[in-house]
Amino acid sequence: MPHRVVVTVVTALLAGVLAALLAAPRPPHLGRATTGDAALAADLRAAAGDPDGYRGLAVALIGPGGVRTAGVGDRGDGTPVTADTPFEIGSIVKTFTGMLLADSSVEPDERLRALVPSIGGPTGDVTVAELASHRAGLRSVPIGSAGQAARLWSARVSGADPYRRQHREWLLHTAAGQRPGDTGTVHYSNFGVAVLGQALAERAGVPYQDLLRRRLLDPLGMAATTVNPDGTALPAGRATGGTAAGREVDPWRGEGWAPAGIGVWSTAVDLARLVTAVQAGTAPGIDALTPRFDTGDGGERIGYGWFTTRYGGTALTWHNGGTGGFRSFLAVDRATGRGVVVLGNTDRDVDPIGRRLLGVTPAGATGPERTPLAVLLAVGLSFLGAAGLLITARSRTDRVRLATSMAWAVVMPLLAHRAGDWLAVPGLVWALGVAASAAVLCVAVPRWRDLPLVAGRPWWRWTAAAFSGAAAVAAVLLVM
Repeated sequence: MPHRVVVTVVTALLAGVLAALLAAPRPPHLGRATTGDAALAADLRAAAGDPDGYRGLAVALIGPGGVRTAGVGDRGDGTPVTADTPFEIGSIVKTFTGMLLADSSVEPDERLRALVPSIGGPTGDVTVAELASHRAGLRSVPIGSAGQAARLWSARVSGADPYRRQHREWLLHTAAGQRPGDTGTVHYSNFGVAVLGQALAERAGVPYQDLLRRRLLDPLGMAATTVNPDGTALPAGRATGGTAAGREVDPWRGEGWAPAGIGVWSTAVDLARLVTAVQAGTAPGIDALTPRFDTGDGGERIGYGWFTTRYGGTALTWHNGGTGGFRSFLAVDRATGRGVVVLGNTDRDVDPIGRRLLGVTPAGATGPERTPLAVLLAVGLSFLGAAGLLITARSRTDRVRLATSMAWAVVMPLLAHRAGDWLAVPGLVWALGVAASAAVLCVAVPRWRDLPLVAGRPWWRWTAAAFSGAAAVAAVLLVM
């Protein structure tokens, strides 16, 4: 076997083995730690099914006989999860905002401009009921420029907070410049509910978190539910969030978005207090749960922030939540007096767990969702740099083009590590991608000395190389 082939094979094997041992992406796995009601914890594990993609779960099961709670797995630091562990709860907060509306003196058909005079134009004409039921025609997240779209994508891939520094003033100013679309039809809008909550706070003359504390949390004894925007301390003993593919993420804390669920933390025990009060009919703003409008999704209806869906003969009134590294689910069966809260500290869905614990969908082991696009993205990013370099190395080219291809053979596995869905694809695939890049680099490097610096049109080669190099640097910066 020629010396060069031996070097290539050995280098590829070493690179692949080192990548697999030291850096291959590994998704989280639901740990063995158990706290609280042992029988409920066992039911929780059974309802979760495949443990890959979960790290820790907390649950409260509410019934006529009282509240049972349990925790399984860990907070992200090795400490077992309990029912008192704070989690980001995301869009469950939209139900709080709907209840604030139902508990207020604001009329459902009152226009937004009456609450916030600075919001004029078409947005000012929408009603608070339309905002509370996602019928105001506002986009879920307004995107005003290509730069903002790039920042949102970067935050998604890198795990940064996409709502950072988006305070109340920014939100209301942005709302004034929006043009609602199909008003009267349900289109889920984080932005619309955030605007509603800030408008209710504006009418009350207090910050949203103070209004929420005064009108809902304190009356229900929900002391562990807190709003934690930029610059404030996060709850002690909290869970840390991450993706189901194993990437760390930052907490989401943009103060302007708090009414839609950004920067709000709670526990299974605290949310069980809300469910208990709802079942007893004593929760402030309980009329928010009343179904009022069809969502267009198989008979599902919505009230003010609360969805109602039928599963056979059972109607669940519910909401879920999701941030960068957390998922949550809260549901009540008002006919039987039962309810459930499930909180998780990865972005793997927990809705099916809650429904199984209430018995409305069949029990049984299930795995995480694995879409063809997720598989294609992980595999493609892992091997695309090596494939591009191989094509370049085998063609008649020059050093400038070869250098840019070599750079991408290194950059693409870095992007794959950060952006690939390693719950859908085994991390070994990424290690094989690193091995492929190493092998092709061994093929490309010896060709360097035989190539001219620039072939063809120099200005074109240098310009293309500059753009390619800038794109590689930008791609790495966006995901790191």
